[in-house]
Amino acid sequence: MTKTTLKIDGMMCGMCEAHVNDTVRGGFPVKKVTSSHSKGETVIISEAPLDEGKLREAIAATGYTVLSVTAEPYEKKGFFGFRK
Repeated sequence: MTKTTLKIDGMMCGMCEAHVNDTVRGGFPVKKVTSSHSKGETVIISEAPLDEGKLREAIAATGYTVLSVTAEPYEKKGFFGFRK
């Protein structure tokens, strides 16, 4: 699993967050995507790393600007912090 964090310029409200989330869900095989206009970021959880160039293109097409992309391994937290 991979956690990809996008810093995005231009999101101003909840509708902006929904627009970005819908764009990511529609174009990429993701498990979860959440956006925060106040933090200016979108966090994506996916099985495999996503293509940074395609992410930037998809977000740019919505009118927002991707400032940075960081990806790191993601491990879902177990119940009460226990890991299998």
